[in-house]
Amino acid sequence: MTTELNKEINASEDQLSEAPSLNHTDDLKQRITPYLKEIFERKAERVVAMDIGALTSYADVVIVVTATSQRQAAAIAEHLYIKMKQTNHMPLGVEGMKEGSWALLDFGDVIIHIFNRETREFYDIEGLWSDAPRIDLSDFNPQTE
Repeated sequence: MTTELNKEINASEDQLSEAPSLNHTDDLKQRITPYLKEIFERKAERVVAMDIGALTSYADVVIVVTATSQRQAAAIAEHLYIKMKQTNHMPLGVEGMKEGSWALLDFGDVIIHIFNRETREFYDIEGLWSDAPRIDLSDFNPQTE
């Protein structure tokens, strides 16, 4: 019985070593690409993505977005909600989408905060997650942080 168990373990290890693997950051980038595409389509500013997976159990990535006005913040949030719904990526929760100073869209593993400029500075989400590694978004838009 022990020999059979060892064979199964070795077979599992061989399958794992043969499986194609992305590094962690590339995997996260791939997962957040649909969200970022829609965010940048609406001319968002100062987009920052943080890898919080090692720091918390409730999400993997936090994306923080700045809009130039309350109207633009509401428009980005609404656009993102509609586009993700069309691809069956329904958020678990949505807050503040109509108000425009701060919208939160919770997609489970990805949490997106959309702020107007003043509100972003006040809440300083990046400061709260200062230990979280930043994900390089320069592939998406050269204006990202």
